[in-house]
Amino acid sequence: MNLKTVSEIKGTNQNKTGERELLADSFGTSYKNTRERTIEAIERDMESAMPEYILHRAFTSQIIINRVKQKENLVIDNVRDALKHAVENGVKTLIIQPTHMMKGFEYQDLAEEASEYRALFEYMAVGEPLLTSEEDFETVIRAITEDTKEYDDGETAVCFMGHGTEAEANQVYKKLQSILLQKGFTNYYIGTVEAEPSIEDVLREVKKGSYKKVVLQPLMIVAGDHANNDMAGDEEGSWKRKFERAGYEVSCVLKGLGEIELIRHLFVSHAKAAGELFLPETGKE
Repeated sequence: MNLKTVSEIKGTNQNKTGERELLADSFGTSYKNTRERTIEAIERDMESAMPEYILHRAFTSQIIINRVKQKENLVIDNVRDALKHAVENGVKTLIIQPTHMMKGFEYQDLAEEASEYRALFEYMAVGEPLLTSEEDFETVIRAITEDTKEYDDGETAVCFMGHGTEAEANQVYKKLQSILLQKGFTNYYIGTVEAEPSIEDVLREVKKGSYKKVVLQPLMIVAGDHANNDMAGDEEGSWKRKFERAGYEVSCVLKGLGEIELIRHLFVSHAKAAGELFLPETGKE
């Protein structure tokens, strides 16, 4: 069986080597269309903004890596394999830029794996996830409200579905909600699939308003399994069905955050910030 690499699919630098590498790490998705519109779009923007680096890709989820290999005959490294390949290829400067939302368990695991290889590179840095600084929160708020402003008609609640985590970082969802309210976006609601605020929390808040319609959109980098099933699915427990049963006209927007230009630019800025730690023109760390 001839397994295809990323470079053979989209013409990226996946098989190229150089002394400087930018490793783009994502949780991953087996939904090809959303992967192209989100993860690959982020990678293209980073590659364009930082041409002095060779961009490689890694996925965090081995389950998704296996699915993509089976469905598309496409090989994608996990983080450990990507780090091993970087060492083998003689990389001296390595920036790892995750497309994670927050400093949750995935980000912590990535940082720990990277630290095991730190001594094998002259320079290594792990970029920040999407929601880190106060400016990041402001940018994400602007991105999602501008992207959905067509629904701001006075009778529509715009509800974003995040993943959620048991990690302390889960507080970013409540923080986003708080900032939305402070800025007057009172028809915007943030919930999660696997933590708090839950769908029940969101539904209870929406019911306090006089809305007739509800728009559901994922607060995730990709519109994958959770967006298609937990949010927009026809199963009894989906967000769509729960809002419909509550009497609302429901529209589902299967659009990952990675499709929004402002979001992609934020990841680029984090990668650049990581690179500025040791680029010759800005001084070594």
